[in-house]
Amino acid sequence: MKKNKTKSLKQESFRERFPMYVMFAPFFIFFVLFTILPILSSIVLSFTSYDMISIPKFIGFDNYRRMIVNDPTFLITVKNTLLFAVIAGPLGFLLSFVLAWFVNEFSPKVRTLLSFMFYAPALAGNAYFIWQVAFSGDSYGYVNSMLLSIGIITEPIVWFKNATYLMPILIIVQLWQSMGISFLSNISGLQNVSRDMYEAGAIDGIKSRWQELRYITLPSMSHMLMFSAVMQIQSSFSVSAIAVALAGYPSKGNAVDTIVSLMSDVATVRYEMGYASSMAVVLFLMMVTTRLLVGKIMAVVQK
Repeated sequence: MKKNKTKSLKQESFRERFPMYVMFAPFFIFFVLFTILPILSSIVLSFTSYDMISIPKFIGFDNYRRMIVNDPTFLITVKNTLLFAVIAGPLGFLLSFVLAWFVNEFSPKVRTLLSFMFYAPALAGNAYFIWQVAFSGDSYGYVNSMLLSIGIITEPIVWFKNATYLMPILIIVQLWQSMGISFLSNISGLQNVSRDMYEAGAIDGIKSRWQELRYITLPSMSHMLMFSAVMQIQSSFSVSAIAVALAGYPSKGNAVDTIVSLMSDVATVRYEMGYASSMAVVLFLMMVTTRLLVGKIMAVVQK
């Protein structure tokens, strides 16, 4: 009798959850097709020599050995990618939260307007061409024109052909470009913090905004903070289009060439898909490791 009751409960539970499974199915199918399968295929192809024409030939760890031992350009791109991630990632995460925190204090109409303004670069997509005008290498560029007018320089600087200035400029552009999604997620998280919690905190002895932030706001929006951090990790590790558009490929002295830029060149120009896949695997491992590290840091901070 008990077995029959347990069986009927399981059947009812499945029937109740079936609509949820149906709604979840399209996302799961697309996730498997466009995320899981590409990752698995890249791992398999990374152990082969494959030019998209002939049949892949298994070569073991030769691609990985080539990356580390025989390809100095790859090591330069790893350094540039890590530099982007270490600087632009945490700084972008911090700036997006601070901006969201300040904007959240305004009235709904002003908050909506400011949110749109901060999210506009993400909507525009390739709006970084504005920075091409600002840092134009002639005297008509906004930055050169301003520096010439106040006497800091005596002749225009060709910004995108000087390796000294490339990395700082592209970090600024990347921060500006990647602010949108993290900013919106933080605004959403702040809006969902219950006002009752602040009132309860005031009763319990919380007296300042900093204490509210530390003991109420941050713990209450931990999931949105993690989402924001993951998006910043993804954007900082996958920098390529901005660097290529502003500095070209290869850039002066490979100053801002990233793993994604090199991988695109290897795959679409040289057609060395096996070698490009090994680079994709290394980049994926770097991103996963950073994600785990960020998760542990955030867990420690929130305790």
